[in-house]
Amino acid sequence: MPVKPTQSPERKPRADAQRNRGRILDVAKRAFTRYGADASLDDIAKEAGVGPGTLYRHFPTRDDLLEAVYRTEVEKLAAAERKFADSGSAIEALRAWMLLFVDYITTKKIIAPALSAQVVGRSKVIEASYAPIHEAVRALVKRAVESGEVRKEVDAIDLLRALVGVAYLESAPDWQSSAKRLVDILIAGSRKNK
Repeated sequence: MPVKPTQSPERKPRADAQRNRGRILDVAKRAFTRYGADASLDDIAKEAGVGPGTLYRHFPTRDDLLEAVYRTEVEKLAAAERKFADSGSAIEALRAWMLLFVDYITTKKIIAPALSAQVVGRSKVIEASYAPIHEAVRALVKRAVESGEVRKEVDAIDLLRALVGVAYLESAPDWQSSAKRLVDILIAGSRKNK
């Protein structure tokens, strides 16, 4: 009777490998934001305190690194919704999340075109990001409406569209300041009249 080979369970990456990956992603985000999608991968590895081999072991291509940075930003937004919802008032949680969304737009403006220009399937990465982002903002708005801090007719997606609009209509380098001011205007306009 033939013996089936036993399958070994997939091992979790070592703690140092996880730390290296995290540092590479943090440094890559800053580098891509500062220098664009063509930032030097060797410089990213050096600033992250790893060798080029370590960077390429985690991210075999520039596209893989861009995609990982983008996915990480989406994951941070989704996790922030839960974190902000557990602390402070509902409207302050919504405001804090929207300010974080402005930072996400900064990364997306640089990385999304590079992802879309590469392999056709890469645009699916961008499309897949919509659901967790929309779910997060809808949950925050719903909580703020239920708490009585926000008017019930406020549409969560309209808030995102306003911020994205400012980011893409304004080509000035300080668009982020404008977008952050817009967050406060949107929050003030969303408040329930007492």
